[in-house]
Amino acid sequence: MSALEISAALFGLINIILIARRSLWNYPFGVVMVSLYFIVFLQARLYSAAGLQIFFLASQIYGWWYWRRATAGAAPVPVRPLAVRGRWLAFAAGTLGTLVLGLAMSRLTDAAAPWVDAGNAAWSMVAQLLTDRRHVESWLLWIGINITSVWLYATQGLLPTAMLYGIFLGIACWGWDQWRRAAT
Repeated sequence: MSALEISAALFGLINIILIARRSLWNYPFGVVMVSLYFIVFLQARLYSAAGLQIFFLASQIYGWWYWRRATAGAAPVPVRPLAVRGRWLAFAAGTLGTLVLGLAMSRLTDAAAPWVDAGNAAWSMVAQLLTDRRHVESWLLWIGINITSVWLYATQGLLPTAMLYGIFLGIACWGWDQWRRAAT
């Protein structure tokens, strides 16, 4: 447990609460969180999770731009369900990403948990893109990712991060309910 990890967790907590509330202001907190977690995960030899933070940084910038275009002022951004075709594409992307990243991590690195880390990373990319595009189903993916993350980070000794993901799990359930009710 380090001050860096605790700081990243606190920024993450603020970020996810603001996302569930559909607030554009989630993105500055997200940028700081992913920047700090890049270092935390590198130090823990969770290379897929570390690389994921680079993706998340680009996604934070994209999401900030995309959400800003969708809302006027401080109003919550509108959200919508994902079409059936989009669900199939998301499933294919998450599955393929897990296989490719898992093979790479298990064969080319000394990753601590190559397949679980790879699956979490691949599905997190899918979930983040769905979040950025304001699709309700992103929360269902986050629920599954958070369950896996609690176990993964706890087994690697990242207890503040495991606790954060436990909190994220509760917020993801709340976010899913909020977005589902608000979907147009």
